[in-house]
Amino acid sequence: MTFFKEVHSHGPGMSRLGELYFNGKVVKTPTFMPVATKGSVKGLTMGQVRSTGAGIVLGNTYHLHLTAGEDSVNMHGGLSEFTGWDGPMLTDSGGFQVFSLAGINSINEDGVWFKNPANGDKVFLSPEISMQIQHKLGADIIMAFDDVVSLATEKRHRTLEAMDRTHRWLKRSIDEHNRLLKTSKHRPKLFGIVQGGLDKKLRKQSLEYVQSLPLDGIAIGGLSTGESRSELRSMLDYLAPMYDASRPRYLMGVGHPIDLRYGIDRGIDMFDCVLPTRNARHGAFWQKESGVDVQHSIKKQQFVDELSVLPGSKLLRAQGYSYSYIRHLVRSKEALGGQILSIHNLRYLQEICEEYWRES
Repeated sequence: MTFFKEVHSHGPGMSRLGELYFNGKVVKTPTFMPVATKGSVKGLTMGQVRSTGAGIVLGNTYHLHLTAGEDSVNMHGGLSEFTGWDGPMLTDSGGFQVFSLAGINSINEDGVWFKNPANGDKVFLSPEISMQIQHKLGADIIMAFDDVVSLATEKRHRTLEAMDRTHRWLKRSIDEHNRLLKTSKHRPKLFGIVQGGLDKKLRKQSLEYVQSLPLDGIAIGGLSTGESRSELRSMLDYLAPMYDASRPRYLMGVGHPIDLRYGIDRGIDMFDCVLPTRNARHGAFWQKESGVDVQHSIKKQQFVDELSVLPGSKLLRAQGYSYSYIRHLVRSKEALGGQILSIHNLRYLQEICEEYWRES
């Protein structure tokens, strides 16, 4: 059965509309996927997440492995049942922690040893173990295990090494995924991850390699790890004409409205990031002003007597909540303030995605 269908395209390297099919459920692309690292989008119920227009939610293999445990999740029937989410879910492979937890890990050809930050226990992840965990978690889309490099200047020397290892790990991920499929009723879709840092020659090589393999989708990884916005845009411009039109494209870790629009205009279908909810918990929110995406802090004095309603807050309460009230909540460290702004920010990103369908 078809997993992805391109519905409309403006041409190679340009924006397109698509549909992802999951056991009778359809998710329209482009789409932004809220991040439920440990099985929840911080501060929100899954019903509230659904109200923002989200179609897919992302969970993190590494963190779920260390907290709930994949066996417990599996006993519930999988992540969707465990979390109360009524739609498809995607799991990161744990490869991002190669980058984000670089201070407490050790990489070799077999995989990565981590130190559990909670208790100091040693934890090992490999392509095979990552596949096994993700299959048990019951995600609808799973990611191949990869080696992610920080693009902070002092780390870029490892780009070639990490790309080559990612390719070797991808082959192992595919082999283990296929082995698990032989005895499982669960049929997750596997995405491979393109690496290569900011080296365009390596990126092209990696994209061609990943697209040559029997994968359900293509993810662009290793960006949003320390590079400038201009460097991110340059790479998206370069890769845009090279994508295989038959498979979905996922830009990992990108969630600022400006970058979302830029990615969609260059053929990206799927995005994820903790930014909209993390920023919201600190009082930051987005709104469009004169056609431009602007970020504000609700803590600023300008909102102290602002009685108009924050648009996204109407998803919680039909009448909505005033800027002034939300400012009071955030400054008083009331959790409801971050909750309201999280819902607003997630809805803001979904509205960007929906604009492309309205304008087609």
